[in-house]
Amino acid sequence: MEVNLVGEALKFMALGMGIVFTFLIIMMFALKAQAAIIGKYFKEDKKTQAYPVPCQSEAKDNKKIVAAITSAIIHHNTYKG
Repeated sequence: MEVNLVGEALKFMALGMGIVFTFLIIMMFALKAQAAIIGKYFKEDKKTQAYPVPCQSEAKDNKKIVAAITSAIIHHNTYKG
């Protein structure tokens, strides 16, 4: 009795990849449906911004923060170990 192992392996590979592909397609549609349902019942206010605009005093502080981060990176790269 001769068993074609390569053929059997290809069958199992195709079956497994088909199952994963089908699962991903179903999950994609489920997530889209979930987003539609959540968007319908929980609308986001237009007044709130996702990224608040910093005022002028915060812009001045950003230079100090950038300088501190830069010096920390340089220190880390210089004194490894």
